[in-house]
Amino acid sequence: MIVNSLNEAQQNLGIRPEVARQGAISGADPWVHRSSGMRCRTCIWFVPKTTQLLGEASEIGRCRRHAPTMGGYPVVYMTDWCGDHRLDENKV
Repeated sequence: MIVNSLNEAQQNLGIRPEVARQGAISGADPWVHRSSGMRCRTCIWFVPKTTQLLGEASEIGRCRRHAPTMGGYPVVYMTDWCGDHRLDENKV
């Protein structure tokens, strides 16, 4: 009975049976690489630190998502991530 309900639900959602079987058989996690693109380097709130002499961006920057504290904006690496990530289309 549950199998019939699952098949009906997949048909209602427009999921092709071969795709549904492939995901079930392989046991692959479809979300495994989802967070790889959600790093500070692609975030709209991330501002990379530039060197004054060379004008090159470094591996660190500032997160300007929230108001600064007494110490300024928090320092983050380009590979960090948080729950406030918002994709910047110009950085992708």
